[in-house]
Amino acid sequence: MNALDKLGRFVSDARHVMSMSYRPSPEEFNKSAKVIIIGILVVGAMGFIISLIVTLIISGTLPI
Repeated sequence: MNALDKLGRFVSDARHVMSMSYRPSPEEFNKSAKVIIIGILVVGAMGFIISLIVTLIISGTLPI
């Protein structure tokens, strides 16, 4: 399989994906955005809490 065959296969696959996809409705987009934002906030809060715990363990005091 040469590079030209691979490129043709990629274009074919890309067209197939584009034909299967659709533009979400505003309601669906807003729901997805809210779930993503909540997920980012949860992961950030977990990272902050873990960093506070590690700081407390290492130094014995919180840097607040």
